[in-house]
Amino acid sequence: MSPVPPPLDRLDPRAWCAVAVARLSHDQPEAALEAARQAIGRDPQDEWGHRLAGAALERLGRDTEAVAAAREAVRLAPGSWAARLRLASALRRIPGRWREAWAEARRAVRFAPDEPDPHVLCGDLALLRGDHDGAARAYGAALRRRRDHPAAWVNLGLTLLRWRRPRDHHDPAWEADPRETGRARRALETWSRQVRVILAIAAAAICAAVVLAGLGLVPGMHGEVRIGGALALAAVLVVCVRQAARVGAWAYVPGMLRRDLRLAMSVTLGLLAPAAYVAGLATLPEPRPGALQEVGEVWAGAIGLVLLNPVAALAVRLLAETWRGRPLAALRRFAAALPAPPAPSVSPVPSPPAPPVRCPPGTADRNRTAAADRAATRDIAVAFWIVAARAWQAAAALMLVPNAVGVPLAAVACLAVPAVLLRARTTGAPRPHDRWLAAALTAPGVAALCAAGAGVATALAGPDPAVVALWRCAWGALALGAAAFAVRATRAWWRGGPGPWRASLVPSESRGRWIPGDLTPSAGLSEEVRHAAAYSRNVVLACTGADGPRALAVSAVTSVTPAGDFRLIAGDEAWEAVRRDPRVVLFVGDPRFWAEVRGVAVPDDDVLRVTPRQVLMREYPGRHQARTR
Repeated sequence: MSPVPPPLDRLDPRAWCAVAVARLSHDQPEAALEAARQAIGRDPQDEWGHRLAGAALERLGRDTEAVAAAREAVRLAPGSWAARLRLASALRRIPGRWREAWAEARRAVRFAPDEPDPHVLCGDLALLRGDHDGAARAYGAALRRRRDHPAAWVNLGLTLLRWRRPRDHHDPAWEADPRETGRARRALETWSRQVRVILAIAAAAICAAVVLAGLGLVPGMHGEVRIGGALALAAVLVVCVRQAARVGAWAYVPGMLRRDLRLAMSVTLGLLAPAAYVAGLATLPEPRPGALQEVGEVWAGAIGLVLLNPVAALAVRLLAETWRGRPLAALRRFAAALPAPPAPSVSPVPSPPAPPVRCPPGTADRNRTAAADRAATRDIAVAFWIVAARAWQAAAALMLVPNAVGVPLAAVACLAVPAVLLRARTTGAPRPHDRWLAAALTAPGVAALCAAGAGVATALAGPDPAVVALWRCAWGALALGAAAFAVRATRAWWRGGPGPWRASLVPSESRGRWIPGDLTPSAGLSEEVRHAAAYSRNVVLACTGADGPRALAVSAVTSVTPAGDFRLIAGDEAWEAVRRDPRVVLFVGDPRFWAEVRGVAVPDDDVLRVTPRQVLMREYPGRHQARTR
């Protein structure tokens, strides 16, 4: 893609800002940073240039510098919702600054509740914490303001899937460094793994001694076995002391366990395994011939828990990952983020194919749209894999019901599986071109149909070779579905790409076919409006009072800052109204015209500072001469 050229008027700072926006739209952050610095060099008081510099620095991964540039924009225009949005977006990438980012995002919503992007950012921040309900409310508010916002649709689908970021043990609102909680998590996982391995080896040795003694191959060594089991507990104690010293963030461990299911399961098993091991030692049968017939249920259960807890943990994790969230509803949201297909041609005569045309580099809307398409397409594929995994597990469970209850006709319940798979096709989400996914989606349906047919045939005609063949086909189809998942997962692992699992879900940050809110231009003030505001005695402030809209006289406009903010002196009623709703309208009169300045008022020491958002100039005598600047 060819670079965006510099502006024709190289002395105009706002022209350089427009070039920076175009370069950011074309994914040229280094060139955009250069253009933003050119604008800042020509007009250091224009907050638009600092915002654009912060956006370019953020895309370059220079987060600390991006925060500094965004803070400068907020300093120049404290009432600018776009500057607050840019600062919140930069702060969310700095560890431990989530609360500050949330406060700035909420200010942006308060300053511009009619804009969708502040609501989307609030949803993104809530999604980072795992607050799915709060994120869904924020995305819903954004979609009520703009129905075609792709990031809102994609991330709303993630809330329905109960998405969590990969480092879900850490709450972004904590003041602790993520590296500190990460070290605590690794220490807890290492402790649990070492404890379970040591006890599993000791339990296997105890089982071997009991079996060999029961077969009469070795003499009974009841005391020696107990001593060896106690030594294993001593080794576990050493591991506990050593790993406990590595967990520095003990105050955050309860919160980490609440947030991270895998960590909570690992710690729980690390505590249950020693308890089960002690119970097994206490009920240890005496190693002697015939002892196998005297093994109690408590001992067998305790030793089984010590030996088989990794398998149980894996099964619980797979079930939790598969059945969390609503994938069908999420598919509808992901599909809404994709652009509508083009309407078919209605020309009666087919036209010859047009020669390929290279699109000019002036329009880059499709770049932002493509980013949303990639996130939505990837999440659609993962959601379909979740549907396939649910269908596979449901089919396997329902196929075991007839044998468990002794009623062959109970296999008819398997028909619910293909019904759900057919419902997935009505979500409007396009199925990815993945033959392994197609096989994984087809296999459970085929298995369920074969099982239902076998159950009906058994109930009507009794067992026969055809029924046995149907059951074999059903279980063979499930085996093919599992093989398709294994091949697809292996290929993703080998290539390092997204795999058919929940961890491959990604949020979207695209704003679609329009300029993101934090890159929109600031409202420029003409010299006429500046002069009129500074010298006019006819200035009125319209705001929202306790009993409705109010028009209040302004004592004086002390100054107009170089950035275009009005500093004015007003009464206590105006201050109370601004605290209630910072959106105000400032009317400035002049013998030739009058100006309507719509903006946001914030307290600034002993004056109110109004940051313009929109400026309308109306010339006397009529409304038909209105012009917008």
